[in-house]
Amino acid sequence: MATNTDTIDSLSGDWLARVEAATDLPSLEAERVAALGKQGAITQLLKSLGGMSPEQRQAEGPRIHALRENVTAAIAERKATLERAELDRRLATETLDMSLPVPLGEQGSVHPVSQVMDELAEIFADLGFSVATGPEIEEQWYNFTALNMPESHPARAMHDTFYLRAAEGEEAKVLRTHTSPVQIRTMMSQKPPIRIIAPGRTYRSDSDATHTPMFHQVEALVIDRGIHMGHLKWTLETFLKAYFEREDIVLRLRPSYFPFTEPSAEIDVGYTVVNGRRVLGGAEGFMELGGSGMVHPRVIANCGLDPDEWQGFAFGCGIDRLAMLKYGMDDLRAFFDGDLRWLRHYGFRSLDVPTLSGGVGA
Repeated sequence: MATNTDTIDSLSGDWLARVEAATDLPSLEAERVAALGKQGAITQLLKSLGGMSPEQRQAEGPRIHALRENVTAAIAERKATLERAELDRRLATETLDMSLPVPLGEQGSVHPVSQVMDELAEIFADLGFSVATGPEIEEQWYNFTALNMPESHPARAMHDTFYLRAAEGEEAKVLRTHTSPVQIRTMMSQKPPIRIIAPGRTYRSDSDATHTPMFHQVEALVIDRGIHMGHLKWTLETFLKAYFEREDIVLRLRPSYFPFTEPSAEIDVGYTVVNGRRVLGGAEGFMELGGSGMVHPRVIANCGLDPDEWQGFAFGCGIDRLAMLKYGMDDLRAFFDGDLRWLRHYGFRSLDVPTLSGGVGA
């Protein structure tokens, strides 16, 4: 196919006019296919280069390639113009009627963790406790050192603790591994007597059906004169009976070791087997629920208090575990999957939240 300069210039003008005349995206696409598609007019010109002599190819090749580039650029520019015009049209014509009624039926729910935190606050408020909070990004002194954990303690190991990158010359902060730093901050900022619970998020490097890297924990702290293990056991029994709504809760304190309490005890609670499932209450068997003990004198002294005058007890357990035991969940990981089916099944109605004052089992 022989071509000349006048023919190329004429084709260029024709195609640019056709592109400019396209009034919508479908018609512009049709012009693009007619010009640059596999069987398009400009594509056929490009294919004709193979049949030309070297002299013709040298003369006509640059003109044909320039034609293709000009038409391609014109199509892109026209497409952008048409898309902007379409967006402007939609913005000018589409509206949202805010007066429309909301869908019938409840759409949201209270997460079981939030529900249990609410129940815990209600129960311990009746026992004279207040709720204390603290930062989740914590200094090592509050998270470890003040709690009688030396630098060689296994709890500081990298596989248990998330350390944050520190600036040169500074000590790395951590994502708190428990809510015990809240106890330290409270003892340093308030004068005894102290009665607090410290619920909140905590972080450890662990993940399976009963452990997640982020989980929720509640700890209780009492600092006063003349405090002993009997006060600890009574508080635990009263709390568990109110939370599980059963009077047959059997508690067992099993000797253990924690660096921040002395003496220390694991909290075991009795259960019975009903239809193949463990139900809290009775004493067919025992399961571990948390840790407890008398606050170590060294911890009290680290907070600026005299351990000869002030004594106290502390205990802690997982809020997620409490929710699993009371409401029948089997896998802790589902708590954080954001599955709407799970939330609809286990969630609580937002306008009918059961609490201790309104009936935990309401």
